[in-house]
Amino acid sequence: MAAMAKVVARQRAEMDRLRDQAATAAVLERAKGALMAQTGCTPEAAGEELLRRAKAGDRTLLEECWISLGALMPPLPGTAPKSRIVEGSTGTDPSAGLGTDRSAGPGTDRSAARVGSLSAVPDPARPQSARTGTGPADRRDSAAPSAGRDSTNPSAGRDSTGPDDGFIALGRLGKVLVHAATPHDLARCLLEELAADVDADALMLFRTLPTGGLELIGHAGIDDTLAGQWAMVPPLDGIAALEALRAREPRWLENFARDQERHLLIGDPPERWLSRAWLPVPAEGGAEVCIGILRARGGAFSPAERHLLRAVARLCAGRLRSFGARRTLIPGATAATAQPVFDSLPGSAILLTPLRGTDDVVGDYRIDAATEEAVDVVGRTGRQLLGRRILECLPSMADEAVWHGCLRTLTTGEPFEGKPFAHQSVVGGSAELSTYTVRAARLGDALVLTWVRHDSSDRQEQRLADVQRLGKLGWANWNLVTDEGSWSSQTFLVMGRDPALGPVRLADLPGLAVPEDAPVLTRAVEQLVRTGRQFDLPFRIRSGNEVRHLRMVAEVVRDSENQPVEVHGFVQDLTAQRSAELALVESERAILTQDGVLHAERALAARLQDALLPLPTRPVTLAGLRVEVAYLPAQSGIHVGGDWFSAIELPDGEALFVVGDVAGHGIDAVATMAQLRFTAKGMVITGSSLTGALARLNTLLLHSRGSHDSHTTATMVLARYDPDEHCLVWAQAGHLPPLLVRGGEVRYLERPVGMLLGAHAAPDFVEARCVLEPGDRVLLYTDGLVERPSEGLDHGLDRLAAAVAVHDSREPGSLLPLLTAVLEGQRHDDVCVVDIRVPGPPQ
Repeated sequence: MAAMAKVVARQRAEMDRLRDQAATAAVLERAKGALMAQTGCTPEAAGEELLRRAKAGDRTLLEECWISLGALMPPLPGTAPKSRIVEGSTGTDPSAGLGTDRSAGPGTDRSAARVGSLSAVPDPARPQSARTGTGPADRRDSAAPSAGRDSTNPSAGRDSTGPDDGFIALGRLGKVLVHAATPHDLARCLLEELAADVDADALMLFRTLPTGGLELIGHAGIDDTLAGQWAMVPPLDGIAALEALRAREPRWLENFARDQERHLLIGDPPERWLSRAWLPVPAEGGAEVCIGILRARGGAFSPAERHLLRAVARLCAGRLRSFGARRTLIPGATAATAQPVFDSLPGSAILLTPLRGTDDVVGDYRIDAATEEAVDVVGRTGRQLLGRRILECLPSMADEAVWHGCLRTLTTGEPFEGKPFAHQSVVGGSAELSTYTVRAARLGDALVLTWVRHDSSDRQEQRLADVQRLGKLGWANWNLVTDEGSWSSQTFLVMGRDPALGPVRLADLPGLAVPEDAPVLTRAVEQLVRTGRQFDLPFRIRSGNEVRHLRMVAEVVRDSENQPVEVHGFVQDLTAQRSAELALVESERAILTQDGVLHAERALAARLQDALLPLPTRPVTLAGLRVEVAYLPAQSGIHVGGDWFSAIELPDGEALFVVGDVAGHGIDAVATMAQLRFTAKGMVITGSSLTGALARLNTLLLHSRGSHDSHTTATMVLARYDPDEHCLVWAQAGHLPPLLVRGGEVRYLERPVGMLLGAHAAPDFVEARCVLEPGDRVLLYTDGLVERPSEGLDHGLDRLAAAVAVHDSREPGSLLPLLTAVLEGQRHDDVCVVDIRVPGPPQ
């Protein structure tokens, strides 16, 4: 495994070396090409000239390539050949002095070594005497303290640092610049390479805008919040970067207290960086990009640091040009020259420059020229729009179709035209709603966006097309003299006819109808031509596998001699409307049939319920208790429910009370109710206990299930009163607890164990006991009394308890006011109540 790892490492290193070598060779070829384009020389002569310039400036060939790509300007003023370069190396002969430096040994001349680095190793070659190390670990010459430099002060000894230290930094930077693909990459590379050489803590790249301000195009060492705050800088006084670009000279801010009074300093707080340097990047025609070096430590930049930073700015010019620090708006022109052209253009048009992010994706557009009629959402026009963002001025440009259409035009060059849209504009001092179309065309690397206002004839034609499309109708004309016809495109769609076949002759029109409708249409056409009688006629045609319902209206146009010469008309597709009408009729029939069935079922269920569950007309006395019963059917729906009760006196003198509720409605629910009601009474009368009766009823319900009703369940309360012991014994199966009123206090009895009937094959049931006292009142009820669709069950139980406390009258017939107060409106379920009262003590 170790051997395999070494092989992989060697292969990776070789791939990195080859990749760097290819990138470096590409830089050399681009520089040679730029020099050839400027001077017209041959590739060999261009290479020799780059060699000569590199030797004269004591730079590596890669450094010279970047400088040549940046501005193709001569070396920095004041740069003199070093003593290590022998006389003749700066002469007119490009090859003079190569390999003649005897002090370095045969064949070790610096320029020759650097040239060899392009074909041998990517790293710019240096004589061993001019390098601080020989391997990758020596990437920064300040990584370890060296002789003559104080290791505790990074700046100590910099004034006496030899020129080679700066050249080594430039050599490293020239290598890494090959891989910088965006301004952000460039900023990170610069900060990484300069952090140790000049104590740089942050770096910013600004470029000028047509409006005179600055735009942040790259940064490193600062957070995104600060970058967002300084993304756009207006042309204000006190901006050091602007001053450096205007003067084309660096600005060294080395005294924080004084600089804070004179300049608007970047930072939150500004004390984060106590010294700064702003260096313009030289380019043909002036400086457009400024490099900002921000340092946490204060103090002045040493002469060596200043010399290095000037050289770095010069070195970056080529890289900025290679990936386009500023995109060309119009070949051979600028936005400043485009505006006068737009001033003379009619209509609404703007010139947009795409603004790309670090991922080269267009995030917005800048308005660089605009006609006088161009206006944004807040009323700014013409030159007032220059320099602003399109999404700020016209947020509707963010529409997906328009945005992607403009991107497609920018990429492919194919013009884009959006869908028509309505916009209210002021014409002649009055508001007018007009129809516009937005169009985009590429111009160089920019977009020309125009808004075309449709005139009245265009709008009229568009409206006619919209009417035909939305109304599913088309016009048709027939010339009776030439026997020729003309149809609109929509007519062919309505008639289901191929436009290549042309219109049908008027006399042949009835042949398109189905056989049942053809005679009627034939007579209508004959009368129209013979007597001029207009007709409005429905008919059907067969189109493919469907039958279409059409309507045709036609009239005759006569000449000056009152002779019919033309027939004008329209045909309309009513298939959808006719289908809806037929479906509505069928649905009404089905509803009437179903309504009759349901009413018949309700009447039958109601009669069964009346027969099976007779209601007493007045209170009864059972085992010394006064019992009052109420049953209220639901007011909504047409189904009869399965609520029931039983209140009987047993042969041994005790009383039996039952309240139950079968799930569901209709005849099935009534039948199950009757089965449970009579079975429960029979089992208790024959001596079964309450829990035993519930268990047998559960078995009966499970056993009686049919295939048509596999989920029938029921709830029930069984209560037996012993008058000798004044004791109420009760059991329940999933039912609500009884309510007890004693001495003005209302409470619910605690429910014993019991599962609803029909839910489980072997449920448990437990009895509970309650000794009743004189004056006590017990209410047994079904869930329709307390349940509401929009509230919880607890709320309904509380409402019932409160109503009972208020309406606790001992007078006969007092149950009705209680039910009225509790229900408060429409009932959604049946309600069954058994009111049991114990006589009070004798007065």
